[in-house]
Amino acid sequence: MESYHESVLYEETLEGLNIRPEGIYFDGTTGGAGHASGIAARLTGNGRLISVDQDKDALLEAKKRLAPYEAHVTLLQENYRHFGEILNRLSIDRIDGILLDLGVSSHQFDDAERGFSYRFDAPLDMRMDQTKPLTAREIVNTAPEEELARILWQYGEEHYAKKIAWNIVKARKEAPIETTFELVDAIRRSMPSKILREGGHPAKQTFQALRIAVNEELDVLEETIDGMIDRLSPGGRMAVITFHSLEDRIVKQHFKTAESPCVCPPELPVCVCGRVSKGKVLTRKPVTASKEELERNPRSHSAHLRIFERAPF
Repeated sequence: MESYHESVLYEETLEGLNIRPEGIYFDGTTGGAGHASGIAARLTGNGRLISVDQDKDALLEAKKRLAPYEAHVTLLQENYRHFGEILNRLSIDRIDGILLDLGVSSHQFDDAERGFSYRFDAPLDMRMDQTKPLTAREIVNTAPEEELARILWQYGEEHYAKKIAWNIVKARKEAPIETTFELVDAIRRSMPSKILREGGHPAKQTFQALRIAVNEELDVLEETIDGMIDRLSPGGRMAVITFHSLEDRIVKQHFKTAESPCVCPPELPVCVCGRVSKGKVLTRKPVTASKEELERNPRSHSAHLRIFERAPF
């Protein structure tokens, strides 16, 4: 679809959003505007897309991609955690659809200087918003050993978190760890030889964990998703694409609670807690990539799409 980043589950996502030509939509992770351009192309009349991303490079690409639809698009450099403030600023009360395509874009992975990938030797950065002060380099070189181990386990589910943290601290006592390859060396020294021979890349989980910590990805999702559901119009839909179990677990749980919020003991004959369902989950199991998409875009293999629909009242 595009050279900057191929949007995963493209048709499934647009179909799931059930786009109304004169509706109002919010894309909180615009990237190269693959999904956003698909939404914008379906809008007519007063239809509107608020398209945001915290990465200025992504917005430059999105601006080009969305140029044919500029009459329907508001493009902003923002973190979607400010969703409510953005709508208030634009005097919008309710919207008809929300899209979050989480994780890192292909462009961010393939741009060596951004420091997201262990495939390139580059400065340890990993910031999606490069105006923010916190980088992966700072975490790696200043966080206490126990905190490093917590980050690697909590955000990367890395089984060798304690050993990796120990080797990082040992290495940085000699000299600061400045680059991705220097970090990979410390990680390799922490792994059993069998894992290095037979497993995938040993740095995968550590890089994921550091990226999540730098960008506060799980915190932003956790604190924002309920408020997004609350701002949906009756019958409006929220679609979220995740790429690892930590994100997917948060989305699944919040959607489930929004659908069935009752906390009454099961032995009570009727609900007395007063919590009312906000709508229904349309995806009992997440939507995943087709065989054809997997062959075309291997990066889609871990993508999971979940959709929630607001109650029609």
